[in-house]
Amino acid sequence: MKFALSSLPTAMIAVMLMGLSSHTLANIENEAQSSDKRLNTLTPVATNKIIDNNVNFTDNFNGNNSNNTAINADDRIIKQKKVKRNNVLNLNTLTDPITHKRVDNSYPLEVSSFLSLEQAQNILLQVSPKLAANQAAIAASNYQTDALKTIDNPFVFAQVSASAYTLQADIDLSTLKNGVINGVNNAGSDIGANVGDIIPPTPNLPNFGELIGERIPDSYNLKRSGTRTGAGVGVAWPVYTAGRTTALTGLSDARTQEAVADSVLDTNDLYNTLIERYFKAQLAIIAAYLREDAYDTLQQTDHMAKRLFEEGFISRVDRLEAQSALADANSEAVNANNNARLAMIALQRLLRTDYRIKPTTPLFVSSRQLPDVSYFQELALHHHPGLQKVAAKRAQALQLHALSDTGYKPMVMLYGYGQIEEKPSWVAGVSASWKLWGGLDKTAALASSTAKIRQADLSEIELSDNLLLLVEKNWHDVNNAQSRYQALQSNVDLSAEVLRLRRLGLQEGVNTTVDVVQAQTQALKARTEQAQAANNYVQGLATLMQSCGTPLAFNAYLNAADIQLPTLYKE
Repeated sequence: MKFALSSLPTAMIAVMLMGLSSHTLANIENEAQSSDKRLNTLTPVATNKIIDNNVNFTDNFNGNNSNNTAINADDRIIKQKKVKRNNVLNLNTLTDPITHKRVDNSYPLEVSSFLSLEQAQNILLQVSPKLAANQAAIAASNYQTDALKTIDNPFVFAQVSASAYTLQADIDLSTLKNGVINGVNNAGSDIGANVGDIIPPTPNLPNFGELIGERIPDSYNLKRSGTRTGAGVGVAWPVYTAGRTTALTGLSDARTQEAVADSVLDTNDLYNTLIERYFKAQLAIIAAYLREDAYDTLQQTDHMAKRLFEEGFISRVDRLEAQSALADANSEAVNANNNARLAMIALQRLLRTDYRIKPTTPLFVSSRQLPDVSYFQELALHHHPGLQKVAAKRAQALQLHALSDTGYKPMVMLYGYGQIEEKPSWVAGVSASWKLWGGLDKTAALASSTAKIRQADLSEIELSDNLLLLVEKNWHDVNNAQSRYQALQSNVDLSAEVLRLRRLGLQEGVNTTVDVVQAQTQALKARTEQAQAANNYVQGLATLMQSCGTPLAFNAYLNAADIQLPTLYKE
């Protein structure tokens, strides 16, 4: 098996690689998937990239970033996503390699088994279901805002109707009949009285009222049926809404800003999780290497003790102590290899592959001091997405306040409707409406929105204070880890020299196997503690960058680091 090591300072590499064994991390490789030998000449395996073709994820709440490296890295990744999204022509349904669930709107993505941190960051953005879900939420909010923008446009509609009818009714004519009879009789009496003095008396005439009444039935059965068609075009145009439309659109836009801020928060958390798992895997690999190296050293000590015992130079107790120490070292090596494999699986799960991910970016420490804490605090106050979320909440409260303020203002609308027929009828006009009483209480609604604005302002103050304190704590953690790593170098040098002398002393009969085992334990402890200090530095730096709202600035410190620990895998 080949071992590739990154550059080290001369003192560190002399100590860390002392006694390099060909058995180092053999258990990791042997117990890995059976395809790992093939992975050395890997053909990239496909995993799913979950995307939303309708997303326009260009909103950036980072503002003017004084840390150009972080911003450039963010822009580069976003541009890569856009290019890749635009090049996708055939989206289909694929199966997630972890859960085996089918995922729509995805395409296969080739992922190598050997990944640097930057490569892993790019892949994480493309395969994370959480980020894809956030992008869908942003798209939904954007579409809702676009829909509201046309709410006060003229509304034109067409109406077409076709109907068939049948009408049946019994009409009571008795009242009408009696009225006609009485009217005719009364009219005849009045005429006779007025002309009686002029015209001589005539014989009795028939009752004309009764004669007419006989021709009018008491009831009439009405029955009609037929069809009717009609068509028309109408328009309604709210020409004045007192700011309601603007407030609704602004409210939806502020909700989109909140969704984007939530997405940035989740993205930063995922970046931090990736760094945590990536370098924990590197630390576990180093720990497994150290345990294997200790086991190899104790194998040599055991072999030497066996010869010395056979020649009578040491007692049986010394021989048994050497055997016991070797058994313990073997057990610790097995445990360390299992832990390394588990750490690699955790990284594999995050990147959603069905094979092991082998990290190629080493743990690192920079001997240079960090900029002053005020620099990072200023970054946090300008770029942390939590503050952008509070700003979005305040914008929502302002729009609700504006909407509540329109409660008693009028709404003016133009309207018109015309029928499409040979002799069309039409109507057109203007209407204005005011709310006089009822519905939501305007005073209470305004008080509520004012309280929400105050809540957002106070939340911004509290969050800023907490961020300043968090940044200062993380800044001190990084400095403490750096100081701890540098201080442990003398322990590593001392323990390595003591182990060398104890082994020589055992050959000369000056030291016992117990002395060698104790020296080996101290050397292992010193080297493990220094590797842990390097991991603490890396994790502290990642947390500091996250609290500043610029997680990708971590890469700039990684590339500028002058101390790098060994790494097993190299592309």
